[in-house]
Amino acid sequence: MKDNTPTPSGRLDPRLDPAASPALDPAEDTDEPAFEWMKPAPAARAAEGEGATGSQPRPASGPDANPAAGQPESRADRKAAEAAAAESAEPDRSAEAGQPSRSGAPSTARSSSTGTHYSEPLPTSALQVRPPQEEVERRNAEREQAARAKPVLPRVLQVLLATFYPVILLVLAVRAVTSPLFLWAEYHRPGFPGDGYGFNADDRMTYGSYAVDYLSNWSGPRYLGELVNRSGEKLFKDGEVSHMADVKLVFLSALGAGALLTLISIIAIIYLRRRTPGGVRRGLFAGSIVTLVIIIGLGTLAALGWQQFFTEFHRIFFAAGSWTFALEDTLIRLFPGQFWIDAGLVIAALVLITAVVTLILTWPTRRRRGLAPARKGRKGHDVDGSDVKHDASGDDAPEAGIVRPVNL
Repeated sequence: MKDNTPTPSGRLDPRLDPAASPALDPAEDTDEPAFEWMKPAPAARAAEGEGATGSQPRPASGPDANPAAGQPESRADRKAAEAAAAESAEPDRSAEAGQPSRSGAPSTARSSSTGTHYSEPLPTSALQVRPPQEEVERRNAEREQAARAKPVLPRVLQVLLATFYPVILLVLAVRAVTSPLFLWAEYHRPGFPGDGYGFNADDRMTYGSYAVDYLSNWSGPRYLGELVNRSGEKLFKDGEVSHMADVKLVFLSALGAGALLTLISIIAIIYLRRRTPGGVRRGLFAGSIVTLVIIIGLGTLAALGWQQFFTEFHRIFFAAGSWTFALEDTLIRLFPGQFWIDAGLVIAALVLITAVVTLILTWPTRRRRGLAPARKGRKGHDVDGSDVKHDASGDDAPEAGIVRPVNL
C-alpha cells in the first residue's frame, strides 16, 4: 500500500534528506521507470545476498517472486535471463576442444557475453548430400559419352546406301544392255559373227527385238510361241519359249528389286541430307568402293575362264538342262557366244565408269569434310606463316622471341 498524500511544502522528503540517506541509490527506487535498466538481475541480487551473508536468500516478494510466471518486463531483466540461460547450458565437448563435429564441419560456440549461441550445421547440408567423387566422375563420363554418341539410324542408312549402290548399278547396266539400241550396235558392228543358217542383220534385228521386248512386257509365252519364220514354221521351239519365260521371270524380279532398292536409297539420301551433313557422300563413297571390288572380282573370274563363268551363272538361276540348245536353234543364231561376251564387257564398263566417277565426286577432301584448307609452307616458313630457323642439326626450330609474318 503506497501513500500518495502530497508532501507539505515545509517538509523535506526523507529519501532526499542527506542525513537519512548519505547516498542515493537509484536501484532502490521501484517507482521510477527511468532507472529500471540500472536494477541488477534477480539472479545477480540473489548471488550478492548469498555472498554477503553466507545464508540462504530470502524468497522474493512482489511481482518478481515467481520468475517463471511471465517474461521479465524490463530490458535489464530480459538480458539477465538470457545470460543465465546461456550459462546454464552445457557446451559441446567437441566445440570446447576445437575438434570438428560429427557432420564433418567444425562446430562453433560463441560466448554468451557476445549475445550469440552455439550453432551446428544441419545434417542435410550440401556437404552431407554430395555424392562421392567416384560417383560424380562416373556421371560426368556417362554424360560426355551420351553427348558424343552418334545416332544409330544415320549409320544404318549409310550402310544400306553403300550396300544397295552396287546392286542398283548392276541392274541399270543390265537394263541398258537389254535394249534395241544395244542389239542394233551389236548386229552392225564390224567383226560380229554372222549366221550360218541364213539370218542376215535385218532378220536378226527383227527377231531379236521380239525376244528383248518379251523380257520387259507383260505378255505371256504366246508372244514368242506363235511367231513364225518366212517358211511358216515356228520361230522358237517350246524349249526356247520355256527358257525365255524363265529369263523373263529373273529379269523382272531383278528390275523390281532394283526399283525397291532405288526407292529406299532415295529415302535414305533425303533423310541424310536433312539430318546428317556428309552422310550421303560417305555412303556413296563406300558404295563405290564396294562396287569396284565386286566388278574387279567378277571380271577376274570371267577373264580366267569365260565358259566356266557363263555356265556357273546359268546354274544359279535356271534348272539344269533348260538352257542348253543346238547351234541351229533360233536363240543361238540370234544370240551367239560373242553377243554374251560383248554384253558382259559393256555391263562391266558401265558399272566401272559410274563407280569411278562416284568415287571421285565423293572423295573425302578437306573441303568436303568441312575442314580448313591446309596451306603449304615454303622452305624456312611453317604452314602458319611464321619464320622458322634451321639449326645445325637440320631440325626446324622457331627463333626465340621472334615471330615474323610471311607475305604469301
